[in-house]
Amino acid sequence: MSKMKVEGSFVALITPFNQDGTTDFGAFRTLLKFQEDHGTSAVLIMGSTGEVSMLSQQERQAIIVETAKMKTGKMKFFYGCTGNNTETTKDYLRFAKANGADGAILAAPAYICGPEADIEDYFLEVADATDLPLGLYNNPPRVKTDLHWDNLIRIFKHPNYVVHKESTTRVGQVAQVLRANTDVAVMCCDSPNLGLVVPTMSLGGHGTANMTGNIAPAEMATISTPWATPDVSISFRETYLQILSLLHFSYSAINPVAIKSLMKAVGLPAGELRKPLKGLEGEALLKGLRIIKELELDKKYGWSSAALKSA
Repeated sequence: MSKMKVEGSFVALITPFNQDGTTDFGAFRTLLKFQEDHGTSAVLIMGSTGEVSMLSQQERQAIIVETAKMKTGKMKFFYGCTGNNTETTKDYLRFAKANGADGAILAAPAYICGPEADIEDYFLEVADATDLPLGLYNNPPRVKTDLHWDNLIRIFKHPNYVVHKESTTRVGQVAQVLRANTDVAVMCCDSPNLGLVVPTMSLGGHGTANMTGNIAPAEMATISTPWATPDVSISFRETYLQILSLLHFSYSAINPVAIKSLMKAVGLPAGELRKPLKGLEGEALLKGLRIIKELELDKKYGWSSAALKSA
């Protein structure tokens, strides 16, 4: 059985909530269609952008069951399945597999600050427990465990791993993984502060695993296209520089505070953040709305909210 091929824009989707705090599945359907209509290749549901750490187990399971029913075959649906220990992660993977997931993204369990050797074993053990295609998210700012490229390359010899998302600032690490030719799609975070997007794509990266695609999916699809021909790199440069201000706004607060606040303000059905997180207000939010208008994304995507008109 050949490996799943994932490339292009891999959007870490927000989790929309109703006014009473419950999951808004109607909004999920709208947001998924928005992604599908504008070139997104895959979505990650219940990543850190999806406020997964504040969802109960019952909510996580319901989100998998209900959103998997919304698949049309145009995008791959991956789910965040990291548990707080190895066995819990295996349980999440089994549930996702049984209920229609196309794949799962895993990070190291948060807060425990596990040593690299233990976390390498964790990634291999959970992969042995499923035949679901997996992605590995190396995200030391969130989980305090940072895998070296030697760890990553060993892990990626496992046939179940199909995606790698790097969220460090180490261009050399991305280059080493690409050089190893592990048959894993190498992607990076879209944070301009980490600065990985340009070097990752220029070195032969397969796309970006991004947050900004929640509000600018077509633009992120453009800069996430692998550089197979010279004209692709030109389109990349033009679009990347065009939306750089929006990328910076997306990371102006801990994710998903800025992006979810902006989505709600332009009229997308994002809902509120889950407490204790709170949305942006005042000048912080107006800055994002002005960027939307400057880039004419409101015209492109048909947004005409009161907040946009007054920005």
